[in-house]
Amino acid sequence: MKDLTITLTAIVAFAVTFFTGYIIIPYLRKLKFGQTILEDGPNWHKSKQGTPTMGGIMIVLGVVAGLLMAVIFSLLTKNSFYTDFNDNYRLVVTISGVMLALFMGAIGFIDDYIKVVKKRNLGLTARQKTFLQLLISALYLTSLALAGMKTTTIPFIGDIDVTKGVGLLFWPIALCFIYGFTNAVNLTDGIDGLASSVTLVVACGFMLASGFLANSSNNVLCSALAGACVGFICWNAHPAKVFMGDTGSMFLGGLVVAISFGIGRPVLLIFAGIIYLFEALSDIIQVAYYKKTKKRIFKMAPLHHHFEMCGWSENKIVLVFSLVTLVGCFVALLPIIFNF
Repeated sequence: MKDLTITLTAIVAFAVTFFTGYIIIPYLRKLKFGQTILEDGPNWHKSKQGTPTMGGIMIVLGVVAGLLMAVIFSLLTKNSFYTDFNDNYRLVVTISGVMLALFMGAIGFIDDYIKVVKKRNLGLTARQKTFLQLLISALYLTSLALAGMKTTTIPFIGDIDVTKGVGLLFWPIALCFIYGFTNAVNLTDGIDGLASSVTLVVACGFMLASGFLANSSNNVLCSALAGACVGFICWNAHPAKVFMGDTGSMFLGGLVVAISFGIGRPVLLIFAGIIYLFEALSDIIQVAYYKKTKKRIFKMAPLHHHFEMCGWSENKIVLVFSLVTLVGCFVALLPIIFNF
């Protein structure tokens, strides 16, 4: 019988994310958990003032529900996902990956709560957020090391031993990698539907990669993420009825990173997550260049705001950025398909 785990996981994640919107969004409105639009953002974003935020809770619930369904279904059918339960390393990597995403989402939730409830517009301080993110990232990497992670695969180079010699540099680089990409996903969440649409494409790309590598547990994670993203897009597409907030974007960032580590090839996220990378780099370059010259390279950073200032509609930006991500995912898949 055909294994339906991936399909059912995506359906459940979608359904829970979508239908909880009918409960959570009115509740957020009742609590007056509305988005505060920063003064340095595009002027036309002022119309979004008060739109409910912290909708990322819907994504978290959808992913968790999808994963629970996959576990229950696998226990009943003894499928390939069940087989992965007997692989201690894959089991630890999967559980640790989910915990990484949940804890990153929790940091985002605290940040959102401070912004919305405590009326501190910038939320956690940069130092507080950085400390917490690095701590969670370090604990995640520690769990991988204790589980027996010995190699990481780099295209054209092959497997790198991360337990000795130069390979030990992997760990501090990985720490920066997790921190950087989690925040890059957060920066991508700046216009209606962008972060959820780009992440949907990334999830589908890594789903294919996991399939080629026969990594069922990672495939299930990708499926849950993809289903939840589709469910959220139904509410978040322009004009957005709810924003995911840092709760959602930090959770998405943590899960995307965990999925890239789950296939043993985190370097491929550089290609699949090319939009995340461009968004982060545009912000870094803009700030550094302005501090030095008092001039701007981009009309506004991150990158999606630059294109807004150039006259692109939000829907056009989402479409183009998603297509660029699709190309990036195709490039990321090539080393796996052709084994180089």
